[in-house]
Amino acid sequence: MKIKVLLVDDHVLILEGLIQLLKNEKDIEVVNTLSDPASLFSVIQQTNPDIVVIDIRMKSFNGIEITRNIVKEYPHIKVVILSGYDDNEYVQAARKAGASAFVTKEKSNVELVTAIKLSYQGYQVYPSDMDDDSSKNLTKKEREVLKLIAEDKTNHEISEILMISKRTVERHISSILSKLNADSRVGAVVNGHKMGYLSFHEIDRSFRK
Repeated sequence: MKIKVLLVDDHVLILEGLIQLLKNEKDIEVVNTLSDPASLFSVIQQTNPDIVVIDIRMKSFNGIEITRNIVKEYPHIKVVILSGYDDNEYVQAARKAGASAFVTKEKSNVELVTAIKLSYQGYQVYPSDMDDDSSKNLTKKEREVLKLIAEDKTNHEISEILMISKRTVERHISSILSKLNADSRVGAVVNGHKMGYLSFHEIDRSFRK
């Protein structure tokens, strides 16, 4: 089953670029595009999208306010906000409005597809709130373990691949969860991607199942 996506942006060139980007994804279908959000809610009723990707600022419309209304009227629909700005004020406004993801336009080619897929599965995808304290950086071995977690390897398989004891694997995973502020292996993969420890292709393999 494909993820049905509705694109909303008052810049036609940006819409065309997003369409071309998403056309390459076999499990994503763009059901409609809108350059004028005035008819958004009637189009939502007609197309019943899973995800609405919307610009945060448009000439006559406020993407945050629209997001708030979508979440209120259609709580099953996930909203991914695109923004030309990554100011914390915009990020927090998007979060409070109920958006599932916040992606800056300059990074959209790399991160938008991931944000759509993770939002569809119920995850929140936002710029990292974590600080840059070096004590929270993953070690080389922890990065290796994280990549194997993203490949859905069990602790036993990780132990054999890295030739370390199962108890050592468990210690590494505990440290990874703590450093990435995650409470599960999936959470570690999501946060690890946002912090740059996992590439788009690595996390995409993890969530393609």
